[in-house]
Amino acid sequence: MNIRLSTHGEELLKEQLAHGPYHTPEEVIERALENLAAASVSAAPRRTPAEAVAHIRESRKGVRLGGLKIKDLINEGRKY
Repeated sequence: MNIRLSTHGEELLKEQLAHGPYHTPEEVIERALENLAAASVSAAPRRTPAEAVAHIRESRKGVRLGGLKIKDLINEGRKY
């Protein structure tokens, strides 16, 4: 397979080869494609606002601040 790069793409590839841990253009492209695939898989699904609120409420169950109040934490943060 042949790939044609734009001038900018060629500059980026040369920069990665010069300063990155890669030895061949194929390694640079393969790593970029792996990162792209991982990013698209790990992207969170879109939720409706109601679903987001339900998720937040479910996630916060059992989470405690050790007896501290939010107001106390805000005031503590103001000191610094």
